[in-house]
Amino acid sequence: MNATDVTAARTAAVAATIDRIRAIEAKEGVTRPSLEKIRAELLTLAAQEHLFPSSQFPPPPNGEKGSNRYLLQEDPGNRFALYMNALNPGNSTKPHDHTTWAVVVAVDGQELNKVYERTDDGSDPAKCELRIREEIMVEPGRGICLMPEDIHSIHTTGSVPTRHLHMYGLALEKLDNRKGYDPETGAVVPYNKNFMKPAATAKA
Repeated sequence: MNATDVTAARTAAVAATIDRIRAIEAKEGVTRPSLEKIRAELLTLAAQEHLFPSSQFPPPPNGEKGSNRYLLQEDPGNRFALYMNALNPGNSTKPHDHTTWAVVVAVDGQELNKVYERTDDGSDPAKCELRIREEIMVEPGRGICLMPEDIHSIHTTGSVPTRHLHMYGLALEKLDNRKGYDPETGAVVPYNKNFMKPAATAKA
């Protein structure tokens, strides 16, 4: 396939996948079981690696930190936003929430997700106590499902750049109430949506 054919095939595959994801949410709502079904749909899409070539979705040049985020599709009202996120090894984030549901699967590369739980009662909005609940390696054939209140951090490992599909119930640009959590100091602060400032943000 030439680049034009790949783009057309990808657009069709993405649209069909999101049609099915939209139907899952409409029928079952936002629950952990429904997110697992959404993850299965995205894993099937990500397995079609030829639709997401690194030539069309490169990470930042020269091994730079940060991410290149590419919008694949977004519904009216900023719902059901699917991105390709390309990062080099060696990136990490502070623990944070999303305030919307999220599912992440891999086309290529590894991203360690540390998922946290709060051990405090939440009575002080500026303070928290966290402990790691589980660690999940997002890699080809494996993904992660996150409810709106879930807290996680990401750490790109391995020796190759990541190309991961990130699906959000609401587009990242509309998530204005996210929080970042410092497990060492306990501080809870507004989370900068450009935590890893994209070297490029484009519609693919």
